[in-house]
Amino acid sequence: MDIPAADVRVRPSSTTTAAARRRAIVLVTLTFVYVLNFLDRQLLGILAKPIQDSLHITDGQLGLIGGLYFAFFYCFIAIPVGWFADRTNRVTVVSLACAIWSGATIACGLAATFPQLVIARMTVGFGEAGGVPPSYAIITDTFPPGQRGTALSIYNLGPPIGAAIGIAFGASIAAAFDWRYAFIAIGVVGVVTAVAVRLLIREPARGGLDDAARTRPADTVAFWPTLGMFFTNPVLMLASVGSGVTQFVTYGLGNFAVLFLIREKGMTLNEIALWYAIAVAVGMGGGMLASGRIIDRLLKRSRLVYALGPAVSLAIALPFYVAFVWAPTWPLALVLLTVVMLLNYFYLSASVALVQEEVRPDQRVLSGALLLLVMNFIGLGLGPTYVGAASDYFARHGSAHSLQVALYTLSPAYLVAIALFLWLARVLRAQGRIAGKAA
Repeated sequence: MDIPAADVRVRPSSTTTAAARRRAIVLVTLTFVYVLNFLDRQLLGILAKPIQDSLHITDGQLGLIGGLYFAFFYCFIAIPVGWFADRTNRVTVVSLACAIWSGATIACGLAATFPQLVIARMTVGFGEAGGVPPSYAIITDTFPPGQRGTALSIYNLGPPIGAAIGIAFGASIAAAFDWRYAFIAIGVVGVVTAVAVRLLIREPARGGLDDAARTRPADTVAFWPTLGMFFTNPVLMLASVGSGVTQFVTYGLGNFAVLFLIREKGMTLNEIALWYAIAVAVGMGGGMLASGRIIDRLLKRSRLVYALGPAVSLAIALPFYVAFVWAPTWPLALVLLTVVMLLNYFYLSASVALVQEEVRPDQRVLSGALLLLVMNFIGLGLGPTYVGAASDYFARHGSAHSLQVALYTLSPAYLVAIALFLWLARVLRAQGRIAGKAA
């Protein structure tokens, strides 16, 4: 009788270990896909100088390629993709999306003219639209409540890791050979990864780890009612617009940071490959990890952390940002930029986790796509486009440091984002009072 009893005691531990291993595989695989997603997206900004020299394009054209043209497909295609993924296999959607944007990245490396590069970048945006929203939902349905903030913060390490690898790899390749090889090599890796996603990840049950009362069959969920729910929910809209205004700064800066450091601070591509890559890894990566841990810890006390966390971090970041743009030397600029990036990215894990928690499990992919639509159209679509156009404008009016002046003009966006997150905190506080009275 003792032996079977011992077996019974072991099984729960084995089951728990297997579940943890499965969750780790899902998270690591999707995070790597996000690394490639962001790496492909950032290569244009990282290799801006050699691309400008090769194709003879202006700051304004560079801003359009990395901003409005890319975002038009990335943002709006995400909506039908999200609706489709809520009704079908989300893992398959991620795999196909990765294959499409990776093939388009290869095409970027083969582009010989500005129009060809525009078409290739639009296709990258088309593919990348199917990567993040389904991944948000897969992770949320793989990890139970209380672990999702940390899991999503790890997933959101994709951008800093992708940016750091892209900087180190892309700048080194461009310095030693040609910028085109970087696009082609990353594209090939992405095609292989697309196959791996389909082999390593199984589709999780929708809402399997949530309260059953919040879940209803996916075939009863309509597209337009879900859109109506999202755009009339003040919590979802404030989180989305606040994140979008924050991204107006992060993408406006991010797409021109390498060009700014080379043109205004005197860095070389080899120095970019080492020191800027370290700054991005420490700054963005540290911000992503810290924000997720803080959210999960403080969430036990109050949901207000979803709003106050980003508001406080952005308020602290603003003076460091202004000092970074002003800094007379590139070592000082990089130190200040590291602090800026550490604080700038607190909003992402907070907003993603809030949106995923706020909606029903069968609405998560589409809601994640709508979050990306709002924040990326404002941030990714308008941020780089504005900075590029502003730089061209100031250059036409005689400024010898047009890009530096353009980056200074991003500062008021910090104040707008802080105000929006404080407004979100008021709404969450009012919701808490209503729920308390109802209880």
